[in-house]
Amino acid sequence: MTDQPVSVQPYLCHRAPGPIVIDGRLDEEAWRLAPRSPRFVDVIGGTPALYETRAAALWDDQYLYIGFWLEEPCVRAELTERDSLIFLENDVEVFIDGGDCYYEFEINARNTVYEVFFIWRDAYTRGGRFDVPEFDVLSRHAVTFGGNHDRSGAYFWRGSHPRGLRWAFLDWDLPGLRTAVHVDGVLNDCVTPHRGWTVELAFPWAGMAWLAGGRPLPPRDGDEWRIFFGRYQQLQLNGGTVGVGWAWTPIGSNDNHVPERFTPVRFSMAPAGA
Repeated sequence: MTDQPVSVQPYLCHRAPGPIVIDGRLDEEAWRLAPRSPRFVDVIGGTPALYETRAAALWDDQYLYIGFWLEEPCVRAELTERDSLIFLENDVEVFIDGGDCYYEFEINARNTVYEVFFIWRDAYTRGGRFDVPEFDVLSRHAVTFGGNHDRSGAYFWRGSHPRGLRWAFLDWDLPGLRTAVHVDGVLNDCVTPHRGWTVELAFPWAGMAWLAGGRPLPPRDGDEWRIFFGRYQQLQLNGGTVGVGWAWTPIGSNDNHVPERFTPVRFSMAPAGA
């Protein structure tokens, strides 16, 4: 696994031209005007995803907005408890890179949310900026994490990323987060035809001070962040289950905890559709 960023054309994230109601339907004019991603591709090999999957982003002075459009013939979701292991079933994922830290967000079709805040261990130093009560590894629900390759083969203990381990704070929640999901069909009813589901998210800038790492909040015109937009799907094939991952930008590995490979997002003051 290389630690060098992949050269990807940045996505131009425009300002929302009007109010956005977080109801999961993505029916505001703003979403019609926002440029959508290409069809998602396999997170490892880059081949087109089996089901049509696209995303878009907008922003204003209060929020970063992200929307997902997901084709799915049978929308399923069972987990209802917050911070359940949502990645064990069909989900949508957003990772936001903060340099020496990053944030993981997952959601299923029941609008059940899973969040983790990660701090790279080489940045977690005594007297450093993360040496604060909010990230006290003794009092918080914190574990070491080496990425998806941790505890396997040659990557046992440290994972495959050159930076090695990170602290994972499992009880950290992004303040002011707003989420909604809309299912076009009947959830968990595979007799009724489905078109799919949509996800609408609002990440407040006010809660992203740690991720900003000194960058202005809200961003300035031309500022660039790296964000992972992903979808993970459990496919029922030949009497078994096969897990696949699809993303806006391929990672090249089944370990998506690689911030330098996230999609670059460049913020523009121009409103969507201008």
